[in-house]
Amino acid sequence: MVDFMVMKDLRFIDDIRETIRSEIFTKLPPEAQVTKVEFEGPEVVVYVRNVSFIVENEEAVRSLAKTIKKRVVVRVDSSRRSRESEARKLILSKARQYIESESDIVFDDVLGEVVIKTPQPQAFIDNDRKLFKEIFVETGWRPRIVRKPPLKSLILESELNYVIRQSAERLEFLRAAGERIHREVIFKDNYVRITALGGFMEVGRSSILVETAESKILLDFGLNPGTNLLKSFVPRIDAVGIKPEEIDAVVVTHAHLDHVGLVPYLFKYGYRGPVYMTQATRDLMVLLEKDLLELTKREGRSLPFESRHVQDALLHTITLKYGEVTDIAPDVRLTLYNAGHILGSAIAHLHIGNGLHNIVYTGDFKYDKTKLLDKANNKFPRVDTLIIEGTYGSSDQPSREESAEKLVEIIKRTIERNGKVLIPSLAVGRSQEVLLIIADAMRAGKLPEVPVYIDGMINEVTAIHTAYPELLSKELRDRIYNSENPFMHSTFEVVGGGVARSEIVESRDPCVILATSGMLNGGPAVEYFRLMAENPSNSLVFVNYQVEGTLGRKIRDGAKEVHILVGDKIELVKVALEVHTIEGFSGHSDRTQILKYLRDIETKPRRIIINHGEPSALESLKNTLSKKTKEVGLLPNVEILVPRVLDSLALVI
Repeated sequence: MVDFMVMKDLRFIDDIRETIRSEIFTKLPPEAQVTKVEFEGPEVVVYVRNVSFIVENEEAVRSLAKTIKKRVVVRVDSSRRSRESEARKLILSKARQYIESESDIVFDDVLGEVVIKTPQPQAFIDNDRKLFKEIFVETGWRPRIVRKPPLKSLILESELNYVIRQSAERLEFLRAAGERIHREVIFKDNYVRITALGGFMEVGRSSILVETAESKILLDFGLNPGTNLLKSFVPRIDAVGIKPEEIDAVVVTHAHLDHVGLVPYLFKYGYRGPVYMTQATRDLMVLLEKDLLELTKREGRSLPFESRHVQDALLHTITLKYGEVTDIAPDVRLTLYNAGHILGSAIAHLHIGNGLHNIVYTGDFKYDKTKLLDKANNKFPRVDTLIIEGTYGSSDQPSREESAEKLVEIIKRTIERNGKVLIPSLAVGRSQEVLLIIADAMRAGKLPEVPVYIDGMINEVTAIHTAYPELLSKELRDRIYNSENPFMHSTFEVVGGGVARSEIVESRDPCVILATSGMLNGGPAVEYFRLMAENPSNSLVFVNYQVEGTLGRKIRDGAKEVHILVGDKIELVKVALEVHTIEGFSGHSDRTQILKYLRDIETKPRRIIINHGEPSALESLKNTLSKKTKEVGLLPNVEILVPRVLDSLALVI
């Protein structure tokens, strides 16, 4: 955004970085043998020859990070690293019992890291990271410990291999991003403005542009699954006069396509900056994007981006842990917190300027504990403007327990009449919770052990869940750690290429089929529905929100006949099976949970902006908050707004 001033301010900007370098060389004694300091994305990377000194004096590095107020990473100068063959031999001699195969040790020569894939990552950080430190000191390669999930994940393997193959390009990107992030603020006139690009007074294509005098940042950039019209499919970045290359950063709250689906589109049209998200969100993003591309291709449709743009997004992704404060622009710091919505979902907290303004953007959030996840975080150092979703702002949902009982009862009744149950489900989050409910019901004898067929990418997503047990609810995490993994129940059968879906449906035996997509707007669930629809013994159970315009919404609303594209022909399908909708599995907060969140949030916002919902739900929530301001514990003069797409709001002027 400041290209026109680069020549004028280059010396000044270099002075700022030189000040940081000078501080590092001053604070770290000569024994550390610092060789160079680089700015790589949000991190300041210190290269040293004496890794023993750094490991033995970690407090010196922590103190340095506090002094310069930056994230500091130490790497070993390439001249002091062991040869890969020697390093692999040493790692195996020290950690053979934790590593299943030599191929699980992968070296990244550009970044000086050794990736160690292991089903027991805790072993490397026990006893004050004893094993981690030994490998680091004795080989000179910085260990990056990656959990190897009990369920094989093809996407995790391919992702890791691709990023390592492209390490040189990634390092070039990180250093370019570092130059933009680690510079002094240039403009002295402070302002903060947000523009609604999508997901306001609607569900789909969520995106918000945050502008300051220094920076332009996108919060999410999703697609609208309920339309094929480009104008309403894509966030309205076209209408605000900003080119992708002018954006400083993209922050993604979670991996559902209505929040992340069009991030590759930005790369197609020139964006080359960082994309910030949690590691689990990154993995799920790549999986869902690639699945979307394959699905649209099979159906003869197209998307405004290609597979290579998904790879670009992956290469430019910088992952963050919950609670990690990170500079993403000269005047903006980002912290991600658990949102409780799906695996890796995050609430984004933006600290703008030197205490100028704080924005908290919930994205999709769940303020209630589930079988899968803990509830959303409600503690922030400061909140000036809260952007909160209101998908269910006009209604309350049944309890999780009541919803689980209803699902089990529907499955039980359908099995008793020798029917089949189809559960179209979102691959991420909802499917895993349904699997947990079914597994527990079968273990408790509440359901007979009939086959549970899993189709689409649900199994791959489940594998990613098992790679991040630390992000799951405490109860589920403990079960996985204790080798009682409910995702590996004996009745669960993944549908592969060799099994015809028609054979499953035509079989005389009852079964449960869990398949994507959850809104019947594509995927194997549509084929199962077409094959099952005319049999009244069967049941169709919707367990997630049905967006206006989707096939699922039409069936949920009572359509008795629907048209489905089969090959190159349109087929009329009569709907005779039982149709059920269970609202209580939503990953969104209902009205009561939203009110409780606002009551519990620390600190209280001065402004509340409601988005992500149909107009009636958002207006209802606004009216409720206006009437219950005192009861909810909000500030007496709190401003409550419900903008529309393309509305701009000046938060600081």
